[in-house]
Order: sequence, then structure tokens, then C-alpha cells
Amino acid sequence: MNETNNTSLLVDSLLRVSELTAAVATKAVGYGDETLADRIAVDAMRSELNKVEMNGRIVIGEGERDEAPMLHVGEEIGTGKGLEVDIAVDPLEGTSVTARGMANALVVLAVSPRGGLLHAPDTYMSKIAIGPGFPRNTVSLDESPANNVRSLAEAKGVDASEICVSVLDRPRHNEVVKSLREVGARVMLIPDGDVATVIATAQEDTLVDMYVGIGGAPEGVLGAAALKCLGGEMYTRLVIRNEQEEQRAKRLGIKDLDRCYSLDDLVTDEASFIATGVTNGILVDGVSRDDDFISTHSIVMSSRNKMVRTVHSQWQQF
Repeated sequence: MNETNNTSLLVDSLLRVSELTAAVATKAVGYGDETLADRIAVDAMRSELNKVEMNGRIVIGEGERDEAPMLHVGEEIGTGKGLEVDIAVDPLEGTSVTARGMANALVVLAVSPRGGLLHAPDTYMSKIAIGPGFPRNTVSLDESPANNVRSLAEAKGVDASEICVSVLDRPRHNEVVKSLREVGARVMLIPDGDVATVIATAQEDTLVDMYVGIGGAPEGVLGAAALKCLGGEMYTRLVIRNEQEEQRAKRLGIKDLDRCYSLDDLVTDEASFIATGVTNGILVDGVSRDDDFISTHSIVMSSRNKMVRTVHSQWQQF
């Protein structure tokens, strides 16, 4: 069996991991307990990943070994047989929205050949992302949000007022939002989970043109894996706030803390990306249940052939 077929089988197995994790995570929707939501998703994902035939290594996970007992960065995962791959996971992208019963909670995985994904530390990261079809360097982290809107509007041939920018609703982004509004852009404030809106920049039916702001570095790599499959442009830079975070980055081999990472720096090889909805969102629908069946909605992407497929699965309640 050739490597392409092996990769396809692996992605199908990881899709099943994502679906089962999402189904389990719904048990925490609306109960107001973020710790519970995260714990049951992590437990479910780790159990299922270890059943997959692969020689996997977590490069984006729940944190470092001393902080995360399971799915920590560097953890070996899978049966130990099969393809050698790096795995990036977010067992529950949007723990707070899950706990609060809100939209856009996802289970997210990305896989690449060994060495294909940046080992990003569990710190903050400044990010900007747009969809495909624009000249390189249309946007820049070194420009103001207003100037980036102007540049993207010019590239699209529209007025700045027609550009919609997604931003995490955080006090740290007050000046970002002010700059965007000064140029007349529309602003979509999101409560949590920026992976979905990074992806949304590359999908026509979401109306999101740009994502900008500071979010988690691990989520930055996951979003980049999706854009690698969809096309698009993304630039990031680590936000190091203290000596502890600096040492954390250096332990992962990052020497230049001020480096600007492009999409191809974040994902240096072919990648596949999987997301399954826990609650309804702009990317996929959430898990639904009736008396007999559980239904899930997922999106599966591959950078090898720019394939994007949506998958609706249904199985008996467990």
C-alpha cells in the first residue's frame, strides 16, 4: 500500500477520533464548568488516538509535560506502528463557549509528516489571516489594522466598509477595534475560539475577510494547517510576556522570539486538517442527538490535493 493510501486511512481514523471526542464533549455543554469540559474532551481524544495505527507525536497539545498529564507536547501517541507523523490537537476549541452553551465549539486535529508543524509554545501569538487569491504581503503584522483593511479592500476592488474583520472580544483588542472602525470596516467580535474564524477567511459563504488579533500560539498553528489546505495568507509572531514564557519557547527550539512566521513557516510540509462541531457554528454544525442516534458534522481538508469535504456521520447512542 502506497503512502497516499496510508495517509488517507490515517485521516479517516483521525476523523473518527474527532467525531467521538465531539460527541463526548457535548456532555459538558451548558453546565458552566470549563474544567469539566476540557477534561472529558482530553480523556476521550487521548483514548481514541492511542487506538490509531500510527507512530504519532504531539507537537501542539494541552501544554508541556509538567503542566498537562495527557496530550502534552512531545507525548508519543498511537499504536507505534504505521506512518511517523506530527499531530496538533485542540480537544475542545472553545471550552468557555462549551460551558456556556454558546456557538463555535470545535474538536480540532491536524496531521503532517514528522517535522511538518511548528512546535509552538503555549503562549500568546499575534496573528493576521486572509483568504486566497491576493498578492503576497497584502497584509502585514507591522501595519495598523486600518492600513491592512485599506490594502485588502484595494486588492479586492471594494470599499473598506465592505471588509469584515473577525476579532476576539478581549480588552487587549480595544485599540484594534478602534482602528478598524475608524476606517469603516465591519467588525465581528467573537467570544472565544479563533481557529474557526481564521478558516472562515478562506470560505466565501462566511462573509469574514480578515482575522486579526492576539490569541493562543497553538491555535495559530492549527489555523495555519487549515489555510495550508484552503489557500490563504497568514502571518504570526509570538507574544512573550515574561521570562517563564521565554524559557518555554526556547525549550522548543525557538531562538528568534521576534520572528514573523508566514504560513509556510508554520506548516512546512503537507498537512491534513479535521474539525468536528460540538456546538453549531460558522464552520460546521454541532452534535445532535435523538432517542437512538448521534449525528456529527465535520470538515476534512488536505493540502496534498486541496481537497475539502464535509462529512455527516450517524451512529447509535452510546
